Amino acid sequence: MGFIKYIKDEMKIIRERDPAIRTSIEVFLYPSFKAILRYRLANKLYRRKHYFLARWLSQRTVRKTGIEIHPGATIGKGLFIDHGNGVVIGETTIIGDNVTLYQGVTLGGTGKEKGKRHPTIGNNVMISAGAKVLGSFTIGENSKIGAGSVVLSEVPANSTVVGVPGRIVKRDNIKIPREDMDQVHLPDPYLNDVTYLKKENDYLKEEIRKVCKRFDEIKSTCDKLDEVDRLLAELKRQDKIK
Repeated sequence: MGFIKYIKDEMKIIRERDPAIRTSIEVFLYPSFKAILRYRLANKLYRRKHYFLARWLSQRTVRKTGIEIHPGATIGKGLFIDHGNGVVIGETTIIGDNVTLYQGVTLGGTGKEKGKRHPTIGNNVMISAGAKVLGSFTIGENSKIGAGSVVLSEVPANSTVVGVPGRIVKRDNIKIPREDMDQVHLPDPYLNDVTYLKKENDYLKEEIRKVCKRFDEIKSTCDKLDEVDRLLAELKRQDKIK
């Protein structure tokens, strides 16, 4: 009964988060379903210290699905890996409930730590395609990680992270990523900075144009004064000749 309940829960999760699914039976075709099911078996072997068998099952799963989940990772209920190819979840990773990962996500270490060296992902977090979360820190619940971001430090709950390295952008209107699966319409602090610099550049160019115009006016005035001085000098010279 436990296995049947697990399948029903997976069907519900996938139908809830993937608009491409049309029938419940399609869940058996999803690499996410296969990878997580095999991870559960490998994790049991790992906790019983059957390390070789656990890793053997894990590596077979990688070849079958393109999803690498270390059997030592701790994963809560409701994990959904959309498409999934290229996803890597490290040994000491802890993932909460109702987390969504997209293709190419890495939950890895920095290579310099011992013990707990992979991230902890809170409940209801969405990590978009190609994002990398590297190191032993926590991604707070209800947060979003933008596509292609590289996160190297703690993220508070109810936050959005974008960029390389990842920058936190607080949101006033908090939405739960489990329900809001939008990977595109995220704040872009780099674009804001570039826009600000462009405005500053346009302002400086306009000020320089004004200065150049004023300089030309002054130069024209000086040229006229020089012409007057030349005429006065010529008149004085003519008077001396007479």
